[in-house]
Amino acid sequence: MIGGKTEALFQVRTVTQNVIGEQVPEWKTVQSLTGFLDLSGGDSRYTVYDAKIQESTHIFLADYKELDEAITAESSRVLIGDTVYDVMLIDDPMEMHRQLELYLKYTGGQEHGSHSD
Repeated sequence: MIGGKTEALFQVRTVTQNVIGEQVPEWKTVQSLTGFLDLSGGDSRYTVYDAKIQESTHIFLADYKELDEAITAESSRVLIGDTVYDVMLIDDPMEMHRQLELYLKYTGGQEHGSHSD
């Protein structure tokens, strides 16, 4: 059991239209997960790893929990505190359903008004 006290909020990007017909991206929180956030070393000498893992700056470890079907690495981001991370890869090691490893890329502080709950 991993446990942990850090809450990660999964957000999925949706697009709405404003009054003049422009497409406006919006982030909606769809699920939360509790675990541990750790800094990932980006200078691995092992080049056989997927490029997305090499680009990641952090890893979030959590006990296994089935994720909402809308959550994919391509369509979601994670908020941890006031910090935004792009989801690079979601891994259920060996598909054993014991833990989740989220490879994240730091993108900066939260933008005001960029998410809704």
